[in-house]
Amino acid sequence: MKKENRFIIFIVLLIFILLVVVPILKNNKNAASIEGIGETEILVENLDTPWAIDFLPSGEMIFTERIGNVNVYNFDEKEKTVIAKIPITEISESGLAGIAVDPEFEENNFVYLYYTYENNGIFNRVSRFVFGDNRLADEKVLLDKIPAARFHDGGRIKFGPDGKLYVTTGDATVPSTAQDINSIAGKILRMNKDGSIPADNPFGSYIFSYGHRNPQGLAWNPEKGIMYAAEHGQTRNDEINIIEKGKNYGWPTECDAPSQYKNPIRCYTEFTLAPSGIVFHKNNLYIAGLRGTRLRKIVLADDGKTAIKEEELFADLGRIREVVAHNSYLYLATSNKDGRGIPKLNDDKIIRIKS
Repeated sequence: MKKENRFIIFIVLLIFILLVVVPILKNNKNAASIEGIGETEILVENLDTPWAIDFLPSGEMIFTERIGNVNVYNFDEKEKTVIAKIPITEISESGLAGIAVDPEFEENNFVYLYYTYENNGIFNRVSRFVFGDNRLADEKVLLDKIPAARFHDGGRIKFGPDGKLYVTTGDATVPSTAQDINSIAGKILRMNKDGSIPADNPFGSYIFSYGHRNPQGLAWNPEKGIMYAAEHGQTRNDEINIIEKGKNYGWPTECDAPSQYKNPIRCYTEFTLAPSGIVFHKNNLYIAGLRGTRLRKIVLADDGKTAIKEEELFADLGRIREVVAHNSYLYLATSNKDGRGIPKLNDDKIIRIKS
């Protein structure tokens, strides 16, 4: 074969690789290895530890950064606007955490936040704000003096299908508080939207379930009425639990606890996942892993209570703090600037995945 012909063939092959093979490999890298999950799209970047995501009825995304920023992202304009700078205390895991949009937002414009503050010590509180004129205003503190610490600070708030606001609290590094029903540390709390205690709570207080170490994820299967929570273990032993009213989840005992405690549907004894946000989507649980630096997918049986398969997804993003589902998309928030990660170019990010 003449040298000229070999050169032409080489050029043709090179063009084929660049135009066909490389895009396929790139798409395969950006897409999950399972059916039903599509390509990724970076929506927002250069954030500082985004913690929680929710959506307004307008379709805009509203989210927190642990440093105290509350942001709204407009999908049409592809722009982020800071609508509040909450005066918080950020010490390791503490700071601005959870956010929840009122189910009746179109009538009341209420947005709820969980954050850490300092006043002769550090504490957490749940507050309600009014969103208008592109800013949050008129704070009303609904629950104050939640025990806080640099570790085990809880922080997830979400509305359940029953219209009640659920709040996760950590044990604030004092394990015994998780078993003390006179303390709101190490618990999942349930409250009315005005901050009052629901009449059907099991202990006549805010406490809905107890015996938790550091729960940071909440999700529901609305059709079956099943509530799930993700919880950090001490050394591995991270848990995915089904939460039932008044039940004890065992901490300081982990995973295979005595029969008087509720045991998890999944206990990560083989590695540390450090689960944070979770979401129920198409009969699967998706779990954001911090130390595990991945998204886990648990396929559930029809009963919604049994894990039958599990997969590892998006292990190239670093620490993942949040996962939510909205309008046929999954949204992930990385947490590489939280002091425990290795920030990559333009971290932290919020990423959208077609599902």
